Amino acid sequence: MNAPSSNPPISSQHGAGQIVVTQVRSAIGAKPKARGALRALGLGKIGRSHTLPDRPEIRGMLRKVSHLITVEDVAGGNAAGEDVTDQEVSNAETA
Repeated sequence: MNAPSSNPPISSQHGAGQIVVTQVRSAIGAKPKARGALRALGLGKIGRSHTLPDRPEIRGMLRKVSHLITVEDVAGGNAAGEDVTDQEVSNAETA
């Protein structure tokens, strides 16, 4: 049985909004499909953020690499329910 992930489950509400995805762990040692999903999401280095549309195909890629990333709603704040630091906000704005 798989160990529970520290990230919350990705919601099933697919709106027309935007989400900010930030890579927080390395892809070294990850399966090739997970590395490919990171590249397709516009990631590849730890700390890199990318704003993406909230669509089912994007959510599928996020689910594939949920152990390597954090996900935030642009309008709704942090999807994890944690406080967003000033540095995270500036990283999201520069991406």
